[in-house]
Amino acid sequence: MKLNIKKLCLAVCCYVLMISQAALCAVKLPRLVSDGMVLQRGDSTKIWGWADPGEEITIDFKEQTYKTIACENGEWAVTLSELSAGGPYSMTINAENHISLKNIMIGDVWVCSGQSNMELTMDRAKYKYPEVIVQSKNPAIRQFLVPDKYNFKEPQQDLSSGRWESANPKTILGFTAVGYFFAKELNEKYNVPVGLINAALGGSPAEAWLSEDALKQFPHYIQTANKYKDDNYIKEVTEKDQAAANEWNTAIRKKDPGLAKDQTRWYKTSYDDSNWPTINVPGYWTNPNIGPGSVWFRKEFDVPESMTGKPAKLWLGRIVDGDETYVNGKKVGEITYEWPPRIYDISANLLKTGKNIIAVRIISNSGRGGFVPDKPYELVTADGQSIDLKGPWKYKLGAKMPTRPSQTFIRWKPIGLYNAMIAPLLNCKIKGVIWYQGESNADRAQEYQKLFPVLIADWREKWNQGDFPFLYIQLANFMEAKDQPSESGWAELQEAQLKTLAVPNTAMVVTIDIGVWNDIHPLNKQDVGKRLTLAAQNLAYGEKDVVYSGPIYQSMKIDGNKIILSFSNIGTGLAAKGCSELKEFAIAGPDKKFLWATAEIDGDKVLVSSDKVTNPIAVRYAWADNPEGANLYNKEGLPASPFRTDE
Repeated sequence: MKLNIKKLCLAVCCYVLMISQAALCAVKLPRLVSDGMVLQRGDSTKIWGWADPGEEITIDFKEQTYKTIACENGEWAVTLSELSAGGPYSMTINAENHISLKNIMIGDVWVCSGQSNMELTMDRAKYKYPEVIVQSKNPAIRQFLVPDKYNFKEPQQDLSSGRWESANPKTILGFTAVGYFFAKELNEKYNVPVGLINAALGGSPAEAWLSEDALKQFPHYIQTANKYKDDNYIKEVTEKDQAAANEWNTAIRKKDPGLAKDQTRWYKTSYDDSNWPTINVPGYWTNPNIGPGSVWFRKEFDVPESMTGKPAKLWLGRIVDGDETYVNGKKVGEITYEWPPRIYDISANLLKTGKNIIAVRIISNSGRGGFVPDKPYELVTADGQSIDLKGPWKYKLGAKMPTRPSQTFIRWKPIGLYNAMIAPLLNCKIKGVIWYQGESNADRAQEYQKLFPVLIADWREKWNQGDFPFLYIQLANFMEAKDQPSESGWAELQEAQLKTLAVPNTAMVVTIDIGVWNDIHPLNKQDVGKRLTLAAQNLAYGEKDVVYSGPIYQSMKIDGNKIILSFSNIGTGLAAKGCSELKEFAIAGPDKKFLWATAEIDGDKVLVSSDKVTNPIAVRYAWADNPEGANLYNKEGLPASPFRTDE
């Protein structure tokens, strides 16, 4: 039979047109509305999406049918009737296409946002909480991980990726640790499903999370954001940064004699390091002739036969800045920046009885580098045998370099994270927000006093849910403790966070007792989660008798050579934790020179004085980067916030 080519082409075109029209009519759902989602219990919970204008959408859920018609711009939404906690449930959505969603839970949805201490995963804390991870299976605790994206042009309607995952020993490794412990406590307390929307990004400053409307109060940030609306400008900055980084990386490897020839490379076991000087590890190099660049470290150690033939882990604390690490000539790990802990896997056949060699090539970006003190430095086999690696190591300069070119972190610029990571969430009904951020604004504490309250107001306005609970974590203690009272930018940022309590329906978790001096990422996230839960019990769940905060400074009164301090949130009473003497109180006279003071609890007051200050005018408490020993608590075991009575 002879084919009619003209008719055949017409039929194909009609078929393609039909398929295209069907695709246009098909309902599309946002990433958050998907299998395994957690819906906020109560009322005003939305299901939303997009379709052709005028398209009729029908939703069947929990024996209820909801209908709506897509608006002129294609958007549609339905509001579900009051929902009670429970599940799992299924949902069907019918229009030109048919969508079935399964394994839906109804409970409480919390947004988890901020920077790296919120982003820090259970995987990072797995060695601290091994039993917690093993016992983590719980389909009532779920997380949606928002992809790390930015957009400076406009608020995004949807996310580029992401899915809901319930907690189990595998998936929990990707959960925010703070968020997980918070959800675990809430689930155990109220027996309701908890959904975490994890929208956090390490290093991000507060201004990156503000909408353009809110940022208009900060004109200099608007100017910055406007520059990054230009794709060509972003491309130019990115290419320039990449070219400078590539040039530096290429130069340091080319100049480093430790990488010169295979047979003489400094990580080889056969290399002769007998003329290298020694240095104690952990510690930093102090030689002024060693600046930015690469420095090699080598250590010979003996392994007993009982430790061979077994997998092991090499713990190298933290290293400033990057490292390449070798065991017996084989590379076992590499990290390019200073914050992650170095825990490298050693294969079962790599260690040998007798002499073994570790070689570490440290790359310092800007000056002093080395091994961070007070961290574990050891080799540990799977059966628990260990070798201490602290003590003398050999070292030698590899390549001396100029300071590494700085990088433009485009993803941290104003507006970008709000548009890409928060705006797509705004149709989602939530219970509240938990927030851990401030480290990246610590050099701008005065500005943060305005910036942070504006952020809270901005999110509440955009979510259109009223003053939902906003719970946040005050900066933890960090950096070396000082033996005398001093100024502290870290404490000033903590003060800005303290002042934000003036914003209605907010609560602050004090953590100056659970940080660590040598790590900006303390791993004790369990206590943070528990303290957040106390705040949520009071603010979000109506348990007004729950003491959720430690003492908060309220007022002072000068009485002769003493200053009498009054506090709120004292619970059943003030307490000096660990001893009868209060520590970390300082007092000053008219000269404004602060000296250590004697402080004692007198009922619900604290009396502060010093024999060296006869006419006191001001008191400070825990006013330091790391107020080691600060011990004012309430009897419920919650620490007082740092404060000062002067400005």
